[in-house]
Amino acid sequence: MNSKVIPVKTVERLVLYKRLLRDLLGKGEQCLYSHQLAELAKNTPAQVRRDLMTIGYAGSPRKGYGVQELIDRISEVLEETREHRIALVGIGNLGRAILSYFNYKHQGLAIVAAFDSDPSRTDRVITGCRCFHTNEFAAKVKELDISIGIITVPADRAQGVADMMVAAGVKGVLNFAPVPLSLPEHIFTDRIDITMALEKIAYFASRK
Repeated sequence: MNSKVIPVKTVERLVLYKRLLRDLLGKGEQCLYSHQLAELAKNTPAQVRRDLMTIGYAGSPRKGYGVQELIDRISEVLEETREHRIALVGIGNLGRAILSYFNYKHQGLAIVAAFDSDPSRTDRVITGCRCFHTNEFAAKVKELDISIGIITVPADRAQGVADMMVAAGVKGVLNFAPVPLSLPEHIFTDRIDITMALEKIAYFASRK
């Protein structure tokens, strides 16, 4: 199953299901039905069943889905049994906030190094993460087995940082800079533009 590429939207829903299921497990819930998970995820029972069939998990008509078993199966499909090692480039306010967020354990994800071109921000530890100059990026990607990059630099530097990441062998990029990136097709990238999201929300909010 892990060799099959799952659609992006399905992966997004699986990540949400896993988060909701962990909350339920913490409350002592052992089993639930598709309609219950759908209600929590704000979609339909049919969608939940299709998503879980995609990962090869079927519940019981009598008991529904086992919460822990379903968490384990989603984690297996998302390859959380191995650690994905991450590099962050741009140790400004946003970069530091992300490092602080990852200062506690996230299963399967770890920022193992941060980089900046400003010498005053390097050769130090920030919220538990060792920071290096960008000149060391390629060597550290190889040394630390880094596969994912996070970009938190200004817009005018983002493409150059992305090119540096690709050249060093990074396979996936999360871009916080407010600019689209031009990357090879084999590099999976996602973009989080906070201002764009707020402008979209403001447009619809003003019409309510």
